[in-house]
Formats: sequence, C-alpha cells, structure tokens
Amino acid sequence: MSLLEIDNVTLRFGGVVAVNQVSFSVEAGEVFALVGPNGAGKSTIFNLISRFYEPAEGDIRFDGKSILTRQPHEIAGLGIARTFQNIELFEQATVLQNLLVGRHRHRHSNFVSELLFTPFVREEERRHRTAVEKVIDFLDLQPYREKMIAGLPYGVRKVVEMGRALAIEPKLLLLDEPASGLSVEETQDVAFWIEDIKTQMGITVLMVEHDMHLVSSVSDRVLALADGMMLALGTPAEVQSDPKVIEAYIGSADDAAEREVA
Repeated sequence: MSLLEIDNVTLRFGGVVAVNQVSFSVEAGEVFALVGPNGAGKSTIFNLISRFYEPAEGDIRFDGKSILTRQPHEIAGLGIARTFQNIELFEQATVLQNLLVGRHRHRHSNFVSELLFTPFVREEERRHRTAVEKVIDFLDLQPYREKMIAGLPYGVRKVVEMGRALAIEPKLLLLDEPASGLSVEETQDVAFWIEDIKTQMGITVLMVEHDMHLVSSVSDRVLALADGMMLALGTPAEVQSDPKVIEAYIGSADDAAEREVA
C-alpha cells in the first residue's frame, strides 16, 4: 500500500522549472531514496511534501488523502517528520529538551492544566519522557542526554536531529542528507539506524542522500533525478547502472572539473 504518492508534480520559480512532472509512490515499510546531482530537485521535493512550497501542478497524497490543503505546521500532526540539511536544533537546550520538543504533536493538555500541573498533565509528561528515553537509548545518546547542543560535535548533533524527528513517532520519516558531513564510521551507524527504524520501529523512510554506498546498503528503491526531471526508478543496482543516470553524474562531474580549471 502506498503511504505517500507524488502525482505528476511540477514546481516553478519564475521561469525556472525546479520540479518537472515528477511522479512516484513510497510504499509503507520501505526505505526510498532520492538521488541526483546538486540542483536535481531532491530537497525541493521534500519542501513540497513539507508544504513549504506550493506545486503549480499535480497532487501529493499521504495515507490516501491530498495534503495540499494543509499548512506546514499541520504536517507533523499527520505523521510526517523531517530532518534538514542544515541542522535545526535549540543550541542552548539539552539533548533531552530538544527531543521533548518532538513530542509536540502528542500534547493534549492546555495552559491552565499545565500551570496547575494536574494529574493528567503529570501522566502526559511521564508518557512523553518515556517515549523520548526510548529514542535516546535507540540512538545511543545516553552520554549526551543532559548536555547542551552548542557544545556537541557535528556528528552527534546530526543524530540528535534524527532523534527529535523520531520522537514525533511518525509514520513517514524524511531524512535530508543524513550522512552529510559524517565520517565513514558515523555513516555506518546511520545505515544501521535506518535499517532498525524500518524493521524495529515500523517507520517508512524517504531520504535524500549523495552517499551512494549508504543508498545501496539501506534502500529498497531509488529514484534518480536531474534538472527536476525523473531519470530512473528501481532498485539501487538498477538505477546505478542506468545509462541516463551515468550520463547525468559524469556530466555534472565534468562540468565541475571544467569550472575548477577555469
């Protein structure tokens, strides 16, 4: 069953077509990767799903229903969580506090009950902390739980951002370049976590990633894009061997080399 459906979506910025008639579906329980050179439209598709951008054409459906009438702040409530290329955490808060922010869609108490700290609020707080502690254990963040984000290494911050998204308890997790800036060892950890997110937590994953080794090791299916258009869709091996994909990657590498020489 398709959890997410991107149906013939087009996005324009003035005269530039950033996403051009893209269609694909993400099945419940799979890891689906978007790959392609810089400027291919990968993160733009994430922004469309997050409702930061409005498509000029097409539809986006989640759980069988269009989300085009939804506002960005409503997306998490549907069960969609996201990380970003540029880490977005509260620098002067602890790891635990940042993860608790991810519980916002599950909070049902009002201001007065929280002020009075009623039994309902106490029970709700206990549930939130229990859920967050599970994420901390899952991502091996116990040594950092009370540490401020501002003093943590980049790799740990990336893990915390993933943890905050997991704390939402989403049906669909959008990972925007989860291995960007990480060491080989840290990337291997990310691969293990993605596999466990799928198999142990039952969460569907859609990710944008440049590290093709990571993509090949964890993805069930891959969509390759270039200049906002679809190039190939299939298993990692099928996509990597597709002539159009090879040409797009070699072309982008040659262009970069020419710019360096110039």
